[in-house]
Amino acid sequence: MSVPEKQAPKNALKSILNYQWIVMNIPFFLFLAFIAILYIANGHLADKTIRQINTTQKELKELQFEYKTLKAELMRRSRAIEIENAVAPYGLVVAKEMPIRIPIEKKIISTQNQAPTK
Repeated sequence: MSVPEKQAPKNALKSILNYQWIVMNIPFFLFLAFIAILYIANGHLADKTIRQINTTQKELKELQFEYKTLKAELMRRSRAIEIENAVAPYGLVVAKEMPIRIPIEKKIISTQNQAPTK
């Protein structure tokens, strides 16, 4: 008895990838290409957005530092001794005595008592 010889199987990949199969699946390949383009575009858009966020954060930090610096400068300049030094060239000085209160006379002018003249 002889042992039956196994026939060499046809190349499976070659049988699947024939011209007719490729032509039949062109819409699917185009769909895959479109999805790949969208995926790449989404990645670029995400990178651009992250760069914009980082730039905005840097600008925000710079503005916060500037705000704090200006606020500290304003606090320093608004101290009493700084104000006295700033107005000294104009001849203004701080009074050494307490201010005097001037009483105001209350005069009520009644327009109801006056009769209109004709």
